[in-house]
Amino acid sequence: MAIELPTLLLIPTGIGCSIGGYAGDAIPTARLLASASGCLITHPNVMNGAALYWSDSRIQYVEGYGLDRFVIGELALRPVRQQKVGLLLDAGIEPDLRQRHLQVAEACRASLGLNIGPVVITEVPLEIKLQKGSSGASWGELVQVDALLKSAEKLKKAGATAIAVVTRFPDDVGSAVLSEYRQGRGVDPLAGAEAVVSHLLVKHFGLPCAHAPALSSLPLDEGVDPRAAAEELGHTFLPCVLVGLSRAPDLLPINKESFWESSRIPGSLHVDQLGAVVAPQGALGGEAVLACLERKIPLIIVSNPNLLNITSHSLGLNNDVISNKNIVVLHASNYVEAAGLIVLLREGISADSLYRPITHIREVK
Repeated sequence: MAIELPTLLLIPTGIGCSIGGYAGDAIPTARLLASASGCLITHPNVMNGAALYWSDSRIQYVEGYGLDRFVIGELALRPVRQQKVGLLLDAGIEPDLRQRHLQVAEACRASLGLNIGPVVITEVPLEIKLQKGSSGASWGELVQVDALLKSAEKLKKAGATAIAVVTRFPDDVGSAVLSEYRQGRGVDPLAGAEAVVSHLLVKHFGLPCAHAPALSSLPLDEGVDPRAAAEELGHTFLPCVLVGLSRAPDLLPINKESFWESSRIPGSLHVDQLGAVVAPQGALGGEAVLACLERKIPLIIVSNPNLLNITSHSLGLNNDVISNKNIVVLHASNYVEAAGLIVLLREGISADSLYRPITHIREVK
């Protein structure tokens, strides 16, 4: 059997991807690619399904800012058996809704055996504001940054090794944006703002982190798209976050002086071990993809419609450039095909041998 091929799966947040733009609808994709690669590194947007989740020891759950730092070589990932997940709750959450979130945490302790606690409530409401970029992608603003960081610092000092944060998001029950999202035609209006919160915490504290929004329950809608249905099942979106963080890998800082020391830590993952990165066509302008191209990590581009238009053509990844720079770029019409390409790379099979017509070996003069 071939050795593992650590693979990075990226499906950016808040850009309306057909797969991965909703409530955990990319989990089947992650499971498939984890099986094909033996080791999949991905981010909460892929794995978070509100009340639904999937735990797989082959999948490493890493927040987006941490993923970027991993790919540029500033962090290593150390798989763990268990994290102690601190719970950070926004003071803006109403008492009844706060109690629902605490009940989720207690249920995950009692029924799933997760190590959760302590709990910290911010001193003031954090005040989240939702926005939309010119491309149509969702975005947001956090007003009380200092209050968030102060509460996270308390959790870290109290022994938390990972942080689940829940902030009160604005209710917009009657909005056209929310209605379109629930019916599978729009962009997740919360995702961009969620990323702002989690990026900030990982950047400042270097701990695994993920976010769940607190919202009032929505009225019943029989037309909800299956991809968004996971968000209709309970009072909170917190269960998936607690499960994901419970075994999220430690984030180990790397610098030139400590690189060789950290590389000797048993089981740690470094960017130089990556065998492939999988990303949607159109969404190739992110730091992680560009860093992987710079390091000549094979890129598998998958057709997964979204709002962005930064394509392989935009990046100039034509056949001549790929050949001259010794970059491997493979195209897949879906994630099932992408899984086959991962197996191809894992087994060391030349892609040229599987396509027809097959060309002659090129003579260099």
